[in-house]
Amino acid sequence: MSSYIQNLEVAKPYLRDADHYDEKIIEGEQSLREFLAGFLSYYPAWIKVLYGIRAGFVRLLGMKQERIPGGAPRLKPSDINFEAGKPGTIFVVDASQEDSYWIASATDKHLTANLIIAVEPLADGRKRFHAGTVVHYHNWAGPVYFNVIRPFHHLVVSQMMKAGVQPA
Repeated sequence: MSSYIQNLEVAKPYLRDADHYDEKIIEGEQSLREFLAGFLSYYPAWIKVLYGIRAGFVRLLGMKQERIPGGAPRLKPSDINFEAGKPGTIFVVDASQEDSYWIASATDKHLTANLIIAVEPLADGRKRFHAGTVVHYHNWAGPVYFNVIRPFHHLVVSQMMKAGVQPA
């Protein structure tokens, strides 16, 4: 059975030949911009600790972590880029359509991760937000890295989604 994101034509090129795909769902009343502002601003202390641990782990794989992010600024909906090629925190926007979808990517030498956020309209002004993570490995370190962080990935994305539907 395919998911909402897997049925979006704009998402299909990102999903093609993916080494990993997962999708999480939450409902809310926010616009896509409001959801993304909360989602991308989520950066509590425990995630900073995970980045510190990650720094040591990636060195073992022969990679570098340029810097440990000091914290995500509290983004406003107007701060969210919808223009392809523009930054979206640690991501670069690939494609978007206001109140429909936002696709961004982060590329490193070991993998490329795409984040696909799609909005499914529901009755009474409510929306179902879908967050899809697509991963393509570039070398042997990609699956090693991602399989170690995968449990944390699920936790982090779930918490980011909850932050996305919180009132500003």
